[in-house]
Amino acid sequence: MERKAFEQIVRQYSEPLYWQIRRIVLNHEDANDVLQNTFIKAWTAIDTFQGDAKIGTWLSRIAINESIDFLRRNERVVSSADEDLSVANSLMADSYFDGTETEALLQEAIATLPDVQRTVFQLRYFEDMKYSEISEILHTTEGALKASYHIAVKKIYEFFKAHN
Repeated sequence: MERKAFEQIVRQYSEPLYWQIRRIVLNHEDANDVLQNTFIKAWTAIDTFQGDAKIGTWLSRIAINESIDFLRRNERVVSSADEDLSVANSLMADSYFDGTETEALLQEAIATLPDVQRTVFQLRYFEDMKYSEISEILHTTEGALKASYHIAVKKIYEFFKAHN
């Protein structure tokens, strides 16, 4: 019975979680790996879910943490990789990326942000989440989130200004 219910959760939340993860890790294969890890972690921790938050919020929190952990684990690999392969160039070469060059450049600007600012920006800008929802996911105050978002927007603006 539990397994059937969890399968339904996986079906319902796979696509939105995939896109949430994809915006953080950028690469299709990596996003699939992180999504799988998210559901494994959720399955092993399902008994700890107390119902204080919505199941979607709980899964988002796990997905975001898994995405950030993935980025931290792979940071050394990225920093030692060929510097000529920018995020924008990498995205434009990715067969799963269907965006424009401007969208790729936006992702490159976002990639330059510190983890918290990047996550807040992505949740607010792409997911259109309210600060109260983000606060619940990241366990921080709405005021801190608003400040992080504002700083992130300024940095992205400066990035585009420098690349024009």
